[in-house]
Amino acid sequence: MTESVTESVEPTVAQLENEGDIAADYLEELLDIADIDGDLNLDVRQGRAYVSVEAEDDGLALLSAPDTVQALQELTRLAVQNKTGAFSRLILDIGGSRDIRRRQLETLVDAAAVKLDEGSSQASLPAMSSYERKLVHDIASDRGLVSESYGEGADRHTVLRRR
Repeated sequence: MTESVTESVEPTVAQLENEGDIAADYLEELLDIADIDGDLNLDVRQGRAYVSVEAEDDGLALLSAPDTVQALQELTRLAVQNKTGAFSRLILDIGGSRDIRRRQLETLVDAAAVKLDEGSSQASLPAMSSYERKLVHDIASDRGLVSESYGEGADRHTVLRRR
């Protein structure tokens, strides 16, 4: 009996840069349609294309809400996948939304740590995206906590414990 193993091939920097360029073209068109001014910056970080949209004024305020950023990121990933034929894991940041969300996640982890200090054996966080769960795992590790993800799909969440 032969077993088939699918290997995950990490994209090259050139492929990630191409993803960023495709994403930027898509987002520029979207911003033009919405008549929103914004500057796009492209980067490659930790094996992912990273696209940020920034503006001098508060023109991005409506787009920088976490659910909106998540939806736009998924649409942008689909646009990239449509052009490249490959799944994209690009990260979209609008108006500093990722930094804001990281601070919110740090607050969640800190509140969970207080519960653990008060005697709870574990603390469950709400369901969140894979990117947010990765951030939680990193934050928890920095704070000396053990973290594991449980659940499937949209219900996947992180549980924290003391070491």
